[in-house]
Amino acid sequence: MLESLDIVASEAFWVAVLRIATPLVLGTLGVLLCERAGVLNLGIEGIMVAGAFCGWLAVYAGAGLWAGVLVAAGVGAAFGLLHAALTVGLALSQHVSGLGITMLATALSYYGYRVGFPKVTTPPTVTPFAEMSALPLPVLAHETPLTLLALVLVPLAAWFIQRTPAGLALRMVGENPQAAEGQGIPVAAVRTAAVVAGSALMGVAGSFLTLAAFDAFFFNMVNGRGWVCVALVVFASWRPGKALAGALLFAFFDALQLRLQQGGGGFAGVPYQVYLMLPYLLSIAALVLVARRATYPQALMKPYRKGER
Repeated sequence: MLESLDIVASEAFWVAVLRIATPLVLGTLGVLLCERAGVLNLGIEGIMVAGAFCGWLAVYAGAGLWAGVLVAAGVGAAFGLLHAALTVGLALSQHVSGLGITMLATALSYYGYRVGFPKVTTPPTVTPFAEMSALPLPVLAHETPLTLLALVLVPLAAWFIQRTPAGLALRMVGENPQAAEGQGIPVAAVRTAAVVAGSALMGVAGSFLTLAAFDAFFFNMVNGRGWVCVALVVFASWRPGKALAGALLFAFFDALQLRLQQGGGGFAGVPYQVYLMLPYLLSIAALVLVARRATYPQALMKPYRKGER
């Protein structure tokens, strides 16, 4: 127990928590934007894979790191546009379309890697983002600019959703698209824009893995983070601030289990699989407690056709 307290009290532990939380924060904000507009986007897992691969590939080909992030955002936006065309334009099942996007984006990324690097046994590397050592804050000084971007985007997203006319339109089409249409708001355009913007954030979340957390692309590196983001949106009750708290909570448990395994600070005789399950089990418990009081967008997953009542 004392060793666990020492782990939590260390600066390195909180550096790891922020690093683990960064892609979750970016991905959760992306899902939140989509769902606030009434569109469920289960394509996040594949979009993160595609963002990770394309961002890394762009940098490997000679582009700058921020250019790689923009490429990842563009790829995410392209898949978001496809998802919006299927679910908003054609009013198809959001579940089926999202899962199809995940399978398509993942398969294309893995295929592109195999074709581009057919005889490579060790993944090629790039020079990732450096730590922001000039910052006076001890923990943030060991993070990369993408972590700072994720933290800044949280209050910006909250301000946008709650304080701007565009945010009001976003909430209206997610709550009552008929009323939004009556006020002259183009429901399809707002929903499409939200899905494209949210998917771009998902692509950036994927690029963090290859351009900041690691320096290479490899299979299964997203490892379910997209599905965690979908759950975190429910945990957050569709609020950016609570989304940050949920991402930090999951990252806390994940960083803790990693250090318990590495340092032997856990209980003797407990299989390592128990520690691997720890962040998911505790996060599920927190999700169950919070989700019962969550107020979801009333038009979520409900297709809308102009003029219908």
